[in-house]
Amino acid sequence: MNTYKRMQALGRRPAAPALVRHIAVRRADGATLPSHPACAASDPQSCAHALVDARLNEALFRYERVIRDRFDAIEDVLRSLSPYQHDLDFAEKAQVMAEQRLGLRWPQSALEHAWVAGVDMKTLFAHATFEGVARCVASADFDQAAWRTALPLNVARWREFGYHTVDISPCADGRLQGLLPFVLRTVPDEAVLVKAYAGALFDIENDVADWAQRQVHQYASGVFGLDYLKVAVYHFSSSSPTQQGCAAHGSHDDVAITAAIERLYALRHAVAEQFGPDMAPQVVLIGVDTDLDAIRIHLPDISGRLHAQRFLDSAHLYRQTLGLPADVALGHIEQAVKSYAHDLGGLGAKGNESGMQGLAVAWLVANFSQIEYVLHHHAGRYAVIGHDEQFICVGDMVPRLHLRNQFYYAHLDTVEEGAADLDVGIRIFSGLNVRRGLPVPVLVHFQYSSAVPDSRARAVQRGQRIRAAIATRYAELCSRGLLQCCVAVSDRRGREPLAFVADDASVSPCMH
Repeated sequence: MNTYKRMQALGRRPAAPALVRHIAVRRADGATLPSHPACAASDPQSCAHALVDARLNEALFRYERVIRDRFDAIEDVLRSLSPYQHDLDFAEKAQVMAEQRLGLRWPQSALEHAWVAGVDMKTLFAHATFEGVARCVASADFDQAAWRTALPLNVARWREFGYHTVDISPCADGRLQGLLPFVLRTVPDEAVLVKAYAGALFDIENDVADWAQRQVHQYASGVFGLDYLKVAVYHFSSSSPTQQGCAAHGSHDDVAITAAIERLYALRHAVAEQFGPDMAPQVVLIGVDTDLDAIRIHLPDISGRLHAQRFLDSAHLYRQTLGLPADVALGHIEQAVKSYAHDLGGLGAKGNESGMQGLAVAWLVANFSQIEYVLHHHAGRYAVIGHDEQFICVGDMVPRLHLRNQFYYAHLDTVEEGAADLDVGIRIFSGLNVRRGLPVPVLVHFQYSSAVPDSRARAVQRGQRIRAAIATRYAELCSRGLLQCCVAVSDRRGREPLAFVADDASVSPCMH
């Protein structure tokens, strides 16, 4: 079968001839952007790489539109409601409009007295946002069916590369919330742990506990010879490096990289000190250009060291191999990874060099599809290169919601422990929502295990405790109705995907 037919059979488009023209691009605001590092053509649609999965890209784009439409319609509906709030039948009109355009019902208490004091738009906005989250989680199986089984990196691949668990700590920045299925084309499943922290500054003690739990599970299952991989993910902006980089590090890329490397080293040291040097997990650092979703992969050398300025660049490799047949392009990437490993004197402190090389190749090739996704569906760079999140999630990650800039995430067990992450989120939403008179929707979410007695009740209590602490910390915003918070829980085993506690989704939590 020739290359053209082979690509068609795989659902991938044949490659167009490589284009080498460097053309500056102007943004709508008149700013001149640097030439695209992966595709230099004036028309991003003309770049088509042989290793890109076009069908998967289309499935992910349909998913993106479905999720975004659920939230984008909220403000439009509220604007449409505003002129009718003093009508005698306002409550009925509002409910009909909500059901028809948003698929929900407003809390009746927020509508009944609109003719006296005006409708409480802040409460309606927050209610619709939380309902949108619940709907996304409830319909995730249907919404994601077209792309979940098509993602190239799954449990079988991890085992092939020598890993039983991949523990990923990205920055809590909302631009990284599509990291797994989009940027890394990785299946969100039980083999992948994701805990985001501001600046990717993950909690070392919690990570040691996660490592120990996964190791015990492997031994109990009779699985030996596989390793634990820890990945930290920093981010940067190629078109606005000093303003749209990581807020937790003041948009200083070098600081973000150094801090992430130090955390990875600290984790290795902590495990080695407690369980022996041979038990320390492998570590990898990944950088994401949030303008383009291209990645940099920093692999450890033979002594386990990571190098801030030495990495594999997916945008550069995409451009080098654009126009080549699939097998030739893949061979070029494999050779680039081998050369990188040779220059470092070898990869990984545990001797799993072939597995680490294989993982790097797989992630690079997978990211080519995301580079082209942004080229074809977002004109090469996202229109909003900064923050555009819909809500803040506090506690455990929202299950089964994976999309760029949908939410800012702060992993925590107590507000005091996660204060820095929360403050960054509130600062972001002060610009996104508060300045426009809209509230900051905060979803406090914790998972529980239905196999453990009273686990759900403890998760609820923890959520309520966190909500009360948030109301105290941000009392001024709460007093003005500009912070709306609710508590939800979900079962790790999937029996209860997302459940709001009592009627929290329909009232202001700051009033509790």
